[in-house]
Parts: sequence; structure tokens; C-alpha cells
Amino acid sequence: MNVLILGSGGREHAFAWKIAQSKKLKQLYCLPGNAGTAQLAINVHLSETDFEGIKKLVLEKHITLVLVGPEVPLVKGVHDFFLADEELKKVKVIGPTRQAAQLEGSKDFSKKFMLRHSIPTAKYRTIISQNIKEGYEFLESLEAPYVLKADGLAAGKGVVILNELGLAKKELNSMLHNNKFGDAGNVVVIEEFLKGIELSVFVLTDGVSYKILPSAKDYKRIGEGDTGPNTGGMGAVSPVTFADHEFMQKVEQQIIIPTIKGLKKEKIKYSGFIFIGLMNVKGNPYVIEYNCRMGDPETEVVIPRIESDFLTLMQSVGNKTLRKQELVVSSKTAATVMLVSGGYPDEYKKGIPINGIDKVIGSTVFHAGTLLDENKLKTNGGRVIAVTSLANNLHDAVSASLENAAKIDFDGKYYRKDIGKDLLL
Repeated sequence: MNVLILGSGGREHAFAWKIAQSKKLKQLYCLPGNAGTAQLAINVHLSETDFEGIKKLVLEKHITLVLVGPEVPLVKGVHDFFLADEELKKVKVIGPTRQAAQLEGSKDFSKKFMLRHSIPTAKYRTIISQNIKEGYEFLESLEAPYVLKADGLAAGKGVVILNELGLAKKELNSMLHNNKFGDAGNVVVIEEFLKGIELSVFVLTDGVSYKILPSAKDYKRIGEGDTGPNTGGMGAVSPVTFADHEFMQKVEQQIIIPTIKGLKKEKIKYSGFIFIGLMNVKGNPYVIEYNCRMGDPETEVVIPRIESDFLTLMQSVGNKTLRKQELVVSSKTAATVMLVSGGYPDEYKKGIPINGIDKVIGSTVFHAGTLLDENKLKTNGGRVIAVTSLANNLHDAVSASLENAAKIDFDGKYYRKDIGKDLLL
């Protein structure tokens, strides 16, 4: 079968890497893809939100399954576009409809959904400029630190955590009145800060049944010791050591099952991945956020641990036969280290030559922000390359990724050397 992956990051390269291993695959296309996907697929240089261009490609290349990587085309309704088109509606799209994607596209929507279905989450208020005074009062009722979230999509950078009440009030004003996060920040969700340790749980669903994928923990802050501003993710590990059987039972009973039942009850059609960002608070799970797709860089540690034929799983989601499939997961540990451009997550340069990937041994290199320019590999984003290793334990997986990360070179390269170390203490 012919398959199309939408997206251009490390997540999409990991999808392509796994799907390329399937005997069911005839031809793989990535739109727009990157230098890594170009080794496995035919890259198509179109925007992932150019729905008419995507339609033309799907029909010309007889593509029967489309896997949507990033959130933007989902929130903009790419699945709805296929369902509404007579020529496309039989094509299987792995990713939720626009309404379902609001679980990620609107923090306010997702918080209200959680409350309606008694899913444990932090106390919150939704604030717009007209009721900013209520926002100040709610901040005053909370203990530090203070969590402010842009309601809409902000490329993983729309969350601000501050320790001083005065700064939190100033930040709320800036988000609502100074357009700090553009339209994404026209509505701000203020949340109670949950003290605990974070992890990510991923669910694959066909809208009827579900499979729980391997858990992961990512590292958002740019600096070692979780310091500095948030990024799209500096690394990840899987599995998460504290997410034992007892904890995961709580996650399934208190969060996953109510989420799936809630979507059904509200007649929200959902097929694809549900990313559940959790906080483990004294052994109890609380939802921080939903995403309507796999995380990045978590995908780069989750996918290598899945031993089942990934394309078969995707087919079963499209055909609503997921319950018939067995999900086989490796007992090994995966760790990924993200190499980023100098200056990221603020301003950074693109087009910098990359060397040394050919020296990597025993790890898998997933391209995140790369391109081929006259057959020369160059940087094309803030997060450039993820180096993933699979080993019998976390220490060995992290060590292998760090050892190989040091072999890859580009001007301004930076990476955290403490990924996973908090779980080794």
C-alpha cells in the first residue's frame, strides 16, 4: 500500500523509519519531510496545510492511508477535509477531526471536557481581557508557583511558570494585551501548580477501542537541571521508572477510560493518538494537558520500543479493528538526546553544515530540522537531530546517546547532558 506522512520533524522521521520496516508498504511519501525521511520516502515539497495539494498527491499516487504527525493540520481540519470529499473519503486518515483536535487546540475546551467527565486535573480559571481582574484574584488565591497557559497552539512554548505573584499578574497582562503569543494568547488559562513528577502516556484509539503505548518522560527546559525557558523538547526516555503497574492502572481507570467514554458520549469522532501529559502527585495521576498527536521527542523513544508491525496498527485504526491487534512492546529502555541550534529557543541560524552522522554507531539518528542543500546536510530548524539508543537499562541507553551525540557536529550545536539522570538517582 502507498502511505503518506504529513510533517517534517523528528516524530515524522521516526514514523517513516518504523513504517518502512513493514512488508505491507509499497511506497512511502512524506510531506514536506526532511533530510532523514528522504532516505526512506519520497519527500513532497508542499505545506502540510495545503489541503488541495495534498488531495492531488493522494489521488495521483493512489495513497490509501495518511498519517498526520503535527497538530496544526489536525486543528485546521485535514481529517474533515478528507471526509467531506467524495474522492477522498475512503482514504484512511490517522488523526482526529477538527472538533476532536480541540482537546489540544484549546486549553479551555480540554479543561471543561475533563471536568464534565470527572478526570483529575488542576484547578483553573479561563481569562480573557474583559475579566482580567478575575484572573488577578484567582492568582491571589493560589500558592506559588503560578502557571499561565495560552489557550491556543503556541508550538509547545505557550506555558509560563512564575514564582512571584507580581510577575504572574504582569505576565497575564502581557499575554492578553501585548499579543505575546499572538492569537493563541487571546484567552489564557490559569492553573493551580501541581507538585510532582511529569510523564507522558500515549493512547492509540480507533474511536471504539484503544491500546496504551509505552510511557515516556520528556525534558522541556533548555538548560540542564531543568532550567531556562521551555522548548519543544530537549530529550526523552521510555519507559518511565515510577510509572509502575499500580500507577498505570490508576491512569487507565481514572483517565484513559473516562476520556474514551467521554469522546463517545459527546459524539466526538476520534481516531489516532491521544497524548496525555500527566503529573504524578504522591502516586496519583493528574492531567496537565491533552495533545491530539504523538509528542516530539517522545515519539523517538516510544516508536523504537514497539515491536508490532506499525503499519498494521495504523490500518486497524482506520478500519476500526484495533481491538483485534496485539501490541508488542520491547522490555528495553530507550533514550533520546536532542541536538539544537545555538540560540534556540530564541533566535537561531539555519543552513549550517552538519557533519559526523556517519560516525554514529549503535544509535539511531532521527532528523528533526534538517535539509539537503546541493547534497549537503544542513540545519533547518531549532531542534536539529535526535539521537536515540535502545539498551537493557536507562544508564546504558543514555550513555550511548550522549556518546554518539558528541560525534555529530555543526556550528552552535547544543544538547543537554543530563537527560534521564533524574530517574537514575
